[in-house]
Amino acid sequence: MIVVLSRFVIANDRSEAVREAFRGRPRLVDEAHGFLGLEVMNPVEHPEEIWLVTRWSDESSYHDWHRGHAYSASHRGIPKGLKLVQGSARITVFEVFAD
Repeated sequence: MIVVLSRFVIANDRSEAVREAFRGRPRLVDEAHGFLGLEVMNPVEHPEEIWLVTRWSDESSYHDWHRGHAYSASHRGIPKGLKLVQGSARITVFEVFAD
């Protein structure tokens, strides 16, 4: 299993719109091959910093999703006018070797 941490920081005052977009997301990833789960969160003291933690059976399933049409479609709900802090977007892939 792998865990993918995607992180970004919102530059303008759109944190609540981003939270609402995630709450109402189309859930397209839920049907992706190898997808095991998703949590979306922010550090309590930094509501403008968004973390997405996804769990996948293997890295190739994650990459297949990331390159697919459903991935693009899932991002259509991004709030209009959203701006990110330049250089803040990061993706880190973790191998889970014990639980």
